[in-house]
Amino acid sequence: MPQKAKNLSDSWINKENIKKSILPHYNILNCTVNEIKFKDTDKQRAVYKIDTENKSFCLKKVYLNKQNLLFVYSSMQWLHKNNLNVPILLPTIDGSRFVEENNMLFILTPWVDGIKCDFDNKTHLYISCSNLAKVHIGSKNFKPINGSSLPIGLDDLYVSYNKHFQQILNCSNLAFKHKDNFSKLFLQNFDENLSLAKFSVNVANSMNKDNLTVSLCHNDYVNKNLIFSEDNNIHMIDFDKCKIDFCVKDLSYFFRRLLKRDSTNWNFDLFLKCLNHYESINPLNLDEYKFLLSYLIFPQKFWRISRDYYNNIKCCNKKSFYNLLKNTTRKTNSQLEFSKKLVEHIELKFNCKLL
Repeated sequence: MPQKAKNLSDSWINKENIKKSILPHYNILNCTVNEIKFKDTDKQRAVYKIDTENKSFCLKKVYLNKQNLLFVYSSMQWLHKNNLNVPILLPTIDGSRFVEENNMLFILTPWVDGIKCDFDNKTHLYISCSNLAKVHIGSKNFKPINGSSLPIGLDDLYVSYNKHFQQILNCSNLAFKHKDNFSKLFLQNFDENLSLAKFSVNVANSMNKDNLTVSLCHNDYVNKNLIFSEDNNIHMIDFDKCKIDFCVKDLSYFFRRLLKRDSTNWNFDLFLKCLNHYESINPLNLDEYKFLLSYLIFPQKFWRISRDYYNNIKCCNKKSFYNLLKNTTRKTNSQLEFSKKLVEHIELKFNCKLL
């Protein structure tokens, strides 16, 4: 395991070693190396842009082991064969799809020119949703190559959210005990968020997991991993978290990241238009709608901030936590209104009563 570095220049994976020890495996000798990202966490990773006279490449130091990297390679190859725009792992001069040096793994792909998906650009959003539907449709029969791992999600949403619900209740007891500024703010917003959490758990409990469609999922399908070229073609990058999972979870994660933003704050009309673009290719059934509803209305940030605050109350920055909770709770009413509209939409669409 590489030792942690204060910065990239202190790490083995500095520009000099990249040029000397990694790029020759790809017969890249004359180039410019620019650092794009460096994260020296337990899952150390780095990204470089490699510019030669004629071409540009993306070199990644990945945190995956060989089996997981082969799964990622399998996933990208599968999507490429289904006419979806993903980077292709370029072979080394000896035919390998990665380089192993100093107990670290590196991969090289062509550089994707373009701009990050703009969540305030409706065209970007609609194309992103249609593209995700194509990923799920094209990946239902996906099988990785021999020797790779097979990461599987398929977690029980009810079990997870019921646990979170109980933790919110426990936080309320601690809030009454501590009575500090954070606790007062928590209690002021407790009833509304508890209502969201309770309804989310009940909806998840009513859902039949066997009716949820399974496929290869990106699992980090958000704007930073979606690149649009000048002609508005979408390219997906960073498949490190991909796994076999529920299609609707992939979609729900995308929507939660979209809707919690200030400029798209629980905008139901925008959500519905995006969802219609997805469903025009890959329609959802009632249980998938229940998953989507439960996932989106659970007060995720209210739960996480409160849990983390009371778990670290003796050593945390109380002012920072207070500001985080304040910023989160100012959107609670919008989330409540969104939940009512989504319930009405589902009940009308499927001619049913949810609970």
